[in-house]
Order: sequence, then structure tokens, then C-alpha cells
Amino acid sequence: DDIMRQSLHGLAHDIVRERPGMVGLSDDFQIIDEQAATRIRNGVVQAWLSGHPGTLDSYIQPEIQDDPDRLEWVTKNKLPNEIQSIANAFIRTAKSHSLTPDDLETALKQAPEQGKFTLLRMGLDIYKGYQQALAYRGAVDFDDLIRLAYLTLQRDNEYLERLQYRWPYILEDEAQDSSRIQEDILNLLVGIDGNWVRVGD
Repeated sequence: DDIMRQSLHGLAHDIVRERPGMVGLSDDFQIIDEQAATRIRNGVVQAWLSGHPGTLDSYIQPEIQDDPDRLEWVTKNKLPNEIQSIANAFIRTAKSHSLTPDDLETALKQAPEQGKFTLLRMGLDIYKGYQQALAYRGAVDFDDLIRLAYLTLQRDNEYLERLQYRWPYILEDEAQDSSRIQEDILNLLVGIDGNWVRVGD
């Protein structure tokens, strides 16, 4: 049996790299680091703000809206930073639950009184734009690696069984830091009769 010491992101990379076509990637797909991902997200946020002037005015305190100088400063400086933070959390949460922009779009269309979900609509628009920007580059981010690895294991049972045979014992360190989808990956690798030891604080 192989003994492998690897981060979950490294494991996810190996899984996706062996079966890129299974999840719609080309063989030469790229992985962008967090710095590049942040630059792309920020560009999408700026484009969204430019295309939706006044959409978030109701979230700005009335006393600021009544002061043109403060309003301009908030709009140019504070608001983009807040939206970038919200967008980052939105995208990471969606990916940790294996939800694509299309999944969220479908759910939003089914929700009553869609007009009330301004921040959800914003988050979805930015998520969609971010994923389109990654696709244009033929790239994925670290959260995509985890999501796509899980999807690969779900779709290719023969490959999953081979990995289960290869690694009959799994020891997970720092288990308290694992996201739901990371746990789901390990649960698939362990299978029904596998051995999974979790170590955490």
C-alpha cells in the first residue's frame, strides 16, 4: 500500500489532474493562486459597481448620503472594499457547498419576492463573472480544485474504487479546519468499510 502525506488541496489537484475532462477542463488547465484570484475578483467587483450605480444606496447610512463629500469617499473607497469582502465570502461558501452560479440562479428564480434579495443577486452576479473570468483563462482556483475533485469522485466510480484500494487507511490532521466538502471527499475515499482517523484541536 502507498503511504501518502499530502494536503487536501494537493490531493484534490492530483484527482482533478488525472481526470480533467470528467469535469469539463482541458488537459492543460491552470491553477491560479490566491493573489491572482483576488485581482480577478476585485476587477469583477469594480465592473459590477460601475454597472449598478445606486443599487446599494439603501445600505448607506442616511447621514452619509446627505453629505456629498463623505458619500463620494464611501462610494469610492469603503464600498468596494466591503463588496470585495462579501463577494469573497459568498463565492467560497458557494463552492464549499458545491453550488455553481447556475445552481444558485435556479434557486433564486424559484424564490418568492426576488426583488428583496439585492445582496444575493449581487453575490451571484459577481460569482458568475468571476467564474467566467477563470474559464476565459482556462483556470481554476483552490476552492474549485476541491469542488471539482469531489465531482470527479462522484462521477467516476471505477476511479474512486481504485483510490479506495490504494489508500485503505486515512489519517486526517487538523480536522477542525476541514470544510464540509473536504470532509465529503474523504468520506468518499474511505467508503463504507474504510478506516478514517481524524485528529484535531
